[in-house]
Amino acid sequence: MKLSNKIHVYTTALFIVLLLLVSGAVYFSFSHIIYESDLEQTREEAERIVSGVTENQTTVPSSELLRAYVPANGMIRIVRQNGQAESIAEGNQQYLLEQAYDFHPQEQAEIESYEGTPHSFVSIPIIWSEGEVAALQLTQSLETSAENLDILRLVLVIVTVLAILPLFISARLLSNLITKPIASLIDTMQQIRGSGRFKRIDTQGKSKDELHQMANAFNDMIDQLEENYHKQEQFVSNASHELKTPLTVIESYSSLLKRRGKQDEELFQESVDAIHSEAKRMRDLTQQLLLLAKQEEHWNVTIVSKQLLPLLHSTVSSFEKAYHRDVITKAAVDVTIDTDEQKLKQLIYIFMDNARKYSEDQIEVSLVSTAEKAEIQIVDHGIGMEAEELEKVFDRFYQVEESRTDGYGLGLSMAKELAKAIGAEISLKSQIGQGTVVTISLPITQ
Repeated sequence: MKLSNKIHVYTTALFIVLLLLVSGAVYFSFSHIIYESDLEQTREEAERIVSGVTENQTTVPSSELLRAYVPANGMIRIVRQNGQAESIAEGNQQYLLEQAYDFHPQEQAEIESYEGTPHSFVSIPIIWSEGEVAALQLTQSLETSAENLDILRLVLVIVTVLAILPLFISARLLSNLITKPIASLIDTMQQIRGSGRFKRIDTQGKSKDELHQMANAFNDMIDQLEENYHKQEQFVSNASHELKTPLTVIESYSSLLKRRGKQDEELFQESVDAIHSEAKRMRDLTQQLLLLAKQEEHWNVTIVSKQLLPLLHSTVSSFEKAYHRDVITKAAVDVTIDTDEQKLKQLIYIFMDNARKYSEDQIEVSLVSTAEKAEIQIVDHGIGMEAEELEKVFDRFYQVEESRTDGYGLGLSMAKELAKAIGAEISLKSQIGQGTVVTISLPITQ
């Protein structure tokens, strides 16, 4: 069964049950109120009769006295303690005379049913002739009340039946309203599967409910899938392009070894060195490509509070020892930032390494801060770049023509991904013949 049909059926059934419960509660509440009201009226009538009979029983014969008070829709009965009774009923209430009776020494009031018709019954003690204690019992038919309750029951049944039709229609509309975004989601999925293209659900002008959140979550998932798909395509394209050269070199030297390697020891050594060098180059290139292919959330970022100046000195010291280059460090004050220490070091290292490759002069690293952010500036006095080249340096495998090195053109692409992962911002300024200034901006811990 479809979800819309389930919602339709269950909603309709639930509201029908609620209507029946409400109708039943209304009917039984009114029934109780009406019968209690009738019983109270019968009690008041019995008390009035007891008062009248007590005042006049010495002057008027008992039979005539009782007949004077007998109600038109009921019966009066005097029951003595010995079980003898004197009863008088009016008109079509003669069947009440045949009903069993008992002496009740205490006042009693209840609803009884005779021949399928409810009656109010009240028994009140009374001083009868010669001071004897008897029970005056008054019984009244509640046929009119019963007929009114029958009409009420019929009205409630009709109203319930009439309410089912609009309820059925509204339940269908409700089920369609709830399942429409789900149907749209399914339709979009089927279109994606059929066309192979990434599509989104239109959420413009929709209410901000859970279904809207589900559509947004689906769109976010599609964005992530599309980004991963493009990263995968780019990875395959880049890998096949960049691996072609080392593979060609390895294949060429392998063929050369196969033909003349055994006879020429010098050629053998040259081929082995070349194959080993290209294999290392392929390994390094593959590792960088795999790292760049990762999603930002898969970088395993560990954010902690760090003093920036010691971190900067540590990174510069390691760089100087590794490359035997002098780096001038300038820092006026220290600041505390929230960052991933290792990835920030790696980011600084990439830009210092670029400065080393493109400049023979000293490298300058400075730390400045404002009220909200800290800025690490890495300055080289190398060949510099044109303004239009600054927009391309973060593209993968891009290298400035005048500065081709033994790298792969992946360093700045990785720097861009690292900066994004740790919440840093990168800006570049460069002039031909004067050098380049790289600024890494980081928010200061408040």
